[in-house]
Amino acid sequence: MKPRKKGFTLLELLIVLVIIAILATIGINRFWQVKDEGLLSSVKSDLRNLATAQEDYFGQNYTYATAAADLAPVGFRPSPGVTITLTFVQQDGWAGNATHVSLGGKQCGFYTGNAPAAQGAPATVNGVIGCN
Repeated sequence: MKPRKKGFTLLELLIVLVIIAILATIGINRFWQVKDEGLLSSVKSDLRNLATAQEDYFGQNYTYATAAADLAPVGFRPSPGVTITLTFVQQDGWAGNATHVSLGGKQCGFYTGNAPAAQGAPATVNGVIGCN
């Protein structure tokens, strides 16, 4: 009988590779999920900042800004990759939505005052950010 040489068999190495592949797949999926949650938080934060900037703008000009770019004098700048669109602006209310280029079709909306809820879609409650 020959003495066994030290080392790993091919089967043992394949089992280790399969286990590593499964763990890597789980980790990558979780990474993308956390990344998307972070981008969605960025969009929501920009909408909150937009609401504050609109009220500052209203305090100075007695009207709401009709475009997000008009809010630069009060210090509003959206985060990189976030697109803000004001969908409804009148003297007694406004509505808008925000998207991020990396989130695909997901968007968040906000409306306040007498703005129609449909203009702030996907928001459904006045003054509360809603996302789809």
